[in-house]
Amino acid sequence: MSQPSPASSPSPSSGSSLPGGKDGRETLGSRLGFLFLSAGCAIGLGNVWRFPFITGQYGGALFVAVYLFFLIAVGLPILIMEFSVGRAARRNMGDALRQLEPKGARWHRFGWFSLAGSYLLMMFYIPVAGWMLYYCQATIRGELALPPEQVGAFFGEMLSEPAGMIFWAWMTLLVGFGVCWMGVRKGLEPVVKAMMGGLLLILLGLAARSVTLPGALEGLRFYLAPDWNRAMDAGVWGMVNAAMTQAFFTLGLGVGSMLIFASYLDRRRTLTGEATLIVGLDTFVAFTAGLIIFPACFAFGVKPDSGPGLVFITLPNIFNSMPGGRLWGTLFFVFMSFAALTTVISVVENIISYSMDVWGWSRRKSTLVNGAAMALLVLPCILGFNVWSAFQPLGPGTGILDLEDFLISNTMLPPGALIFLLFCCTRYGWGWKNFLAEADMGEGLKFPRMIRPWLIYVLPVLIVLLFVMGYVEKLRPVFG
Repeated sequence: MSQPSPASSPSPSSGSSLPGGKDGRETLGSRLGFLFLSAGCAIGLGNVWRFPFITGQYGGALFVAVYLFFLIAVGLPILIMEFSVGRAARRNMGDALRQLEPKGARWHRFGWFSLAGSYLLMMFYIPVAGWMLYYCQATIRGELALPPEQVGAFFGEMLSEPAGMIFWAWMTLLVGFGVCWMGVRKGLEPVVKAMMGGLLLILLGLAARSVTLPGALEGLRFYLAPDWNRAMDAGVWGMVNAAMTQAFFTLGLGVGSMLIFASYLDRRRTLTGEATLIVGLDTFVAFTAGLIIFPACFAFGVKPDSGPGLVFITLPNIFNSMPGGRLWGTLFFVFMSFAALTTVISVVENIISYSMDVWGWSRRKSTLVNGAAMALLVLPCILGFNVWSAFQPLGPGTGILDLEDFLISNTMLPPGALIFLLFCCTRYGWGWKNFLAEADMGEGLKFPRMIRPWLIYVLPVLIVLLFVMGYVEKLRPVFG
């Protein structure tokens, strides 16, 4: 196996597995910590309120098969590339490209994608995570035990009160930045491991309860049985585009939010094997969420939908109709809170590490300054639901959250993924041999070299297609 050339790789000490690393950088204490941190970043609200719905919409098992193909063929290789760049450079994306690029190259100019993308994501994700915390305490206190028409009004009332949303967003922010303040081994690793463990246990418990409800079999059939008619009605291209989009965006690739955890990782195991486990865990959560949603919806005669309406209106009504619903509703919102908070903590660490690696700030300074900035930057999203609700940037019914989501999901992630792809696969960047040497270092599954033509000639076209189609779909309502 060839080794990275000295000209394009960091010093040998960068692979140290000592607690602090020979270069002074923190390292993770366990393999499970890396897997749960990376999976926690990938597993988020979209796993629950989008994947199950589009699976049912596009033909059940037919969609799942297409989705898995694109997840393996598109998402997994780019995830391995992010991990490889992070572990080789042992730096945030903001400085990793500079460490690995050939002499005289300008790849480091894209390093700002890491900070800008992470900020954009947290500007709307932290407020939405705050909704989860609010609903968690409301369910515990029995405040959601309401008639069906009042559950929707409860959600609308929450959105109309900026003070309450600011409070819960700032509570989420304090958790995210507070955990990262404590560092990698004392904060991130133990907290996210505990949250992910709790998330998986609650997920399995909720799924077991849902599939045993009277009438649940019809929901399972709708969710899992292949249905050509549904797929044809929705359109084959629509199914392919939805599968490709979901496979790409579920991992949040392109802004280095996954890269950072590999920079804390030793070289005992190959990155292809680790990335495969993370993709599998992410898919397991998304798939199991469908086992909760569809059996419950069909058991109580409720039409499943996607987005916030599913989580904050449809499912609370189901829990209110279910024996012991207050307990199951509480467990569900604890599960959703864990899913949201693990993502927040993971992305916040990417923000903090950028300031540390690129600007040389201490962890304390980076936490305080970025935390204060984020406390202000979450306000536009919150005010977009009330005070600034007249501003509809992407057409009627849209708000500032939709604009921020569009900017990160459609404008930054595809170009960012393309940067990693070209950086790792071409001689103008880090290079194919250097990438393979880092990805294959250690025990475990090796990266398949035979797929290089796919990576160079086909995958860039698919990424560009995702970028263009994202703009077409979002801007069509604006221009009619």
